[in-house]
Amino acid sequence: MINSKVILKAILPVVILGILALAFFAGQRPSSYYPVPLLKGSCPPGFKLNENNECIAKNLYSQYEKTNKAGVGGLKSALPEIRDGFSPQEIDLGRYLFFDPALSADQTVSCATCHDPNKGLGDGLATSQGKDGQKLKRAAPSLYNVGYLKKLFWDGRASTLEEQMLEPLFSKDEMGNTPENLLKTINEIENYRNLFAEAYPKRNRDQPITLNEITNAIAAFQSSLVSLNSKYDQYAHGYDGALNKNEIEGLNIFRSFVARCAECHTPPLFTNQQFAVIGTPEPDGLPLDPGAEIPFTDKSLRGAFKVPSLRNIAETAPYMHSGRFKTLRETVQFYTDGRGHAVPEGENLLIHWHIWEPNLTDYELDRLVDFLKTLTDESFKPKVPKVLPSGLRIPS
Repeated sequence: MINSKVILKAILPVVILGILALAFFAGQRPSSYYPVPLLKGSCPPGFKLNENNECIAKNLYSQYEKTNKAGVGGLKSALPEIRDGFSPQEIDLGRYLFFDPALSADQTVSCATCHDPNKGLGDGLATSQGKDGQKLKRAAPSLYNVGYLKKLFWDGRASTLEEQMLEPLFSKDEMGNTPENLLKTINEIENYRNLFAEAYPKRNRDQPITLNEITNAIAAFQSSLVSLNSKYDQYAHGYDGALNKNEIEGLNIFRSFVARCAECHTPPLFTNQQFAVIGTPEPDGLPLDPGAEIPFTDKSLRGAFKVPSLRNIAETAPYMHSGRFKTLRETVQFYTDGRGHAVPEGENLLIHWHIWEPNLTDYELDRLVDFLKTLTDESFKPKVPKVLPSGLRIPS
């Protein structure tokens, strides 16, 4: 007579190994067997669906007529034009792609690795890391309000979101993929074939997913990342109680002709979208980063970088293109220490004329920091998918 306890004892290790193997491969390999929900048919917060199934940006700044192209302007100024008009399905498909490490060569890195919603859509590092922990040259900028920007990267070498994302996707130091391998990977995932057919209903369902469709969907998601409801915004729209005394003092210093912060970090986007040579020191032992001089082949732009938006700046330390300063207090101190004081010996940089010697006091610098913290708004932080179409785990 067969002893059932003996049989159970014999087969139990095999069953356990099988379960462990399934769990391992479920977290490591793309699969068609991971159900994902249908794409959302509603727009993200800050956008309104029109009759053409397009998400159009709607916010209180839409009521104002003039942008601050000519200077600082008043608080009730309009935003520049945003890139909108994507369908809810395109945006939601882009959200899945953004978080999915299937886009990288070794399936360990996603767009969200360097643009983490829990780190102000940056990564909290002085300079970012690519696959295999490869140390990159510059810091990852926040993606909040990126749909308003006309030049991308610190040196402005890309003019569209689609153009920008090709570099990290196919850089050997970042996501390390190739167009051929990326398309092969995505097209082999049944979930993605279904989702692309849903997001782009006019396409032939049997047609292979294209690179243009992938970059368009990610651009749709990135354009939806808005941050426009901070304490500052509430104050700008007329609620006087939104800022306290110290924060209002900081705003006045920020906009003053002495500090001149707002002449480059122009509200309401808090960037004039131009380039500036400010003479930021590089990390110890590193040579000067030539910045925009390289893509524009213009020696007057040596050491120039795009003026970043200051929105959510308190959430994205460390600061500058190289992460040189750990705190906002260190950063504002740099600006009052004198024109060109950190320029390396032998370099003759054309420092922006707004960078001079404001001689701000410690009290004034502290108030500036108080004000910069009022630009934080993460109420529309994007939701991380619970399950990815590829079946891979989101990198930690």
